[in-house]
Amino acid sequence: MDFRKEPWLGEPLHRLLLRLPPERAHELGLAALRTGSGLGLKNYLSSYKVEDSRLHQELLGRTFPNPLGLAAGFDKDGRAISALELLGFGAIEVGTVTPRPQEGNPRPRLFRHRQAATLENAMGFNNAGAEALARKLSRRLESRAPHRHHGGVPVPLGVNLGKNKITPNEEAVEEYAGLTRRFDGMCDYFVVNVSSPNTPGLRDLQTAAAVEGLLAAVLAETSSPVLLKLSPDLDTGQAIELATGAIATGAAGVILTNTTIDYSLLPSAHRVGGLSGRVLRDRSFELLRAVAPKVFGRGLLVSVGGVESGAELYRRLRAGAGLVQIYTALAYGGPGLVGRILRGLLECLDRDGVASVGEAVGADLA
Repeated sequence: MDFRKEPWLGEPLHRLLLRLPPERAHELGLAALRTGSGLGLKNYLSSYKVEDSRLHQELLGRTFPNPLGLAAGFDKDGRAISALELLGFGAIEVGTVTPRPQEGNPRPRLFRHRQAATLENAMGFNNAGAEALARKLSRRLESRAPHRHHGGVPVPLGVNLGKNKITPNEEAVEEYAGLTRRFDGMCDYFVVNVSSPNTPGLRDLQTAAAVEGLLAAVLAETSSPVLLKLSPDLDTGQAIELATGAIATGAAGVILTNTTIDYSLLPSAHRVGGLSGRVLRDRSFELLRAVAPKVFGRGLLVSVGGVESGAELYRRLRAGAGLVQIYTALAYGGPGLVGRILRGLLECLDRDGVASVGEAVGADLA
């Protein structure tokens, strides 16, 4: 059976979820993915997957089956990793995880702006805490189930690290280092998140001195690659300084960008959280294009913000991103979006006579 021709599950369910309040829809969507992967629906989920050796890359000392990853925030507690791998992502990033469980900000705290293909997120690092995620990742390592593989290539897993809301910034280093120690050996890379707008004072850690201290402490706890995630609301000079400083300190790369609180991009915003999706596309790309000449070849650049198509993914790759992540587009585009984007990317490669993704990365920097 060609499951993509059977609309009895994925697409109708997605349309139903879009009628529900966004946070409730998100919770039910994760539950449906998790249940589906455990009830013999693996063939259905994997029917969306695109497998092609031209999409493979060697990054961070790992083989990535394709350059389209899932950004942190979608599956904070690692509840649906297996199902998300089956959908065909080239990498999965869980978290943001904090040392202790926390409820996050009061509801409502997630808002749709459908005409703008944008989400407004004021979640506030709501998660079940480090121990709960560690238990899930430990079970995952023990099982090493076949569905972890995408066309024979393991799907790399990242853990996105944050601090608890009540933790003073002066104690943040200890929390990030402790999280790294707890998850060392359970993932393929770490992300130091100091750029969420929803934890008061967190972005104050986006200074050269603070970043250097945080990264040094995290790197001392692991031999795995460590990335730094930056805000789109930095001015371009600051972003370049922090990115190059991070690489000099030992980071393996930089993620550009987190959500924005530039509400001029969406006058209808509630002005309570960060904006992601289409309204972030231009600023995200602008920072990538500014930082890439300084970092490309020295560290991995990961681009996230407003990517909805294979053509946009291709544009980010050519601008210097080795990996591109999505979140908001998946919420609006449904489970088939990953495959559609990757098929669109392959069309771009064919059109331009590019043999592989690796040849496309950084082509516009030459």
